[in-house]
Amino acid sequence: MKATEKLHELGQSLWLDNITREMLDSGQLQTYIDDYSVTGLTSNPAIFDKAIASGAYDDTIEEKASTRMDREALFFELAIEDLRRAADLFAPIHERTDRVDGWVSLEVSPLLAYDTESTVRAATKLHAQAERDNLFIKIPGTAEGLPAIEECIAAGVPVNVTLLFSADHYRAAADAYMRGVERRIDAGLNPVVGSVASVFMSRWDAAVLEQVPKELRDHLALAIGLKTYQAYRELMDSDRWQRLKNSGARMQRLLWASTSTKDPKAPDTLYVHCLGAPFTINTIPEATLRAFYDHGHVGKPMPVDGGDADATLAQHAEAGVDVDALAAKLQVDAAASFVAAWNDLLALIDKQSAALRA
Repeated sequence: MKATEKLHELGQSLWLDNITREMLDSGQLQTYIDDYSVTGLTSNPAIFDKAIASGAYDDTIEEKASTRMDREALFFELAIEDLRRAADLFAPIHERTDRVDGWVSLEVSPLLAYDTESTVRAATKLHAQAERDNLFIKIPGTAEGLPAIEECIAAGVPVNVTLLFSADHYRAAADAYMRGVERRIDAGLNPVVGSVASVFMSRWDAAVLEQVPKELRDHLALAIGLKTYQAYRELMDSDRWQRLKNSGARMQRLLWASTSTKDPKAPDTLYVHCLGAPFTINTIPEATLRAFYDHGHVGKPMPVDGGDADATLAQHAEAGVDVDALAAKLQVDAAASFVAAWNDLLALIDKQSAALRA
């Protein structure tokens, strides 16, 4: 049995962190579903930037550019076309799991990361435009994003909360989700609205790689993951959640993101092997998926009590790592990197549109 299938049997969903038109046209995504146990998919501006740069979208860009559609609207047209096709491939999984699994994700403009009202408007519009029940709208878990998450959940818009980096970030995202669900219950609405909370992993270890001693190298992300998983399980058992569950609500699932190994000296499946746990998701890049399928193995499930995370974090503190400050910095830096990718993407669409018109 392949490691990808064993991970599925452990109870963790394996999602692909990539999408390209070529992957859809060639049937590669269907192969990942059939043979690699992939049950969902995520996307972001950087992924689409690379995909559009390949030239695979030139015909569509030329067609849409002739209508003088603005570049942001043109991008979302392209992205939604692909994500609809992907959503349809995952629809049988979505139905079979009663809407727990089989999701795809589309991100709002990263320029809105600190604009609550605009984020709500954009998320609502994009979800309606996509016309797929199994499509998440990705909203960053920034201070300004949290009330937008609550509003979208209250309105019935499924949300993938992105740019989370710590247990505290996760708790804040979960609180926003539950507030939205509570509002739906108070209004007599169906409390089941899909949501996941995406916690980024590999950026932690990359950030301290040259700061910590060798024995701590590539250990920080796992410690953060253990503390986050502990918070997740504690929330499941909380009185607040049990009351919501009694009203028919469904738990927001925890998702591990940014799971490609950045350290060339570390195993290429590090953030898949170490983060296995029931009722969670690991969304991984294509190269990591292939590596895990080829030679990965499934470790023991993550301990619900946080394991040795506190000791590991104490060692990092002794090495001068301020985890809280670093979590805040990583969130700001990641938001900025998504903005940069977004600007590159729009500039590329402008360039290709102009060239194709000429």
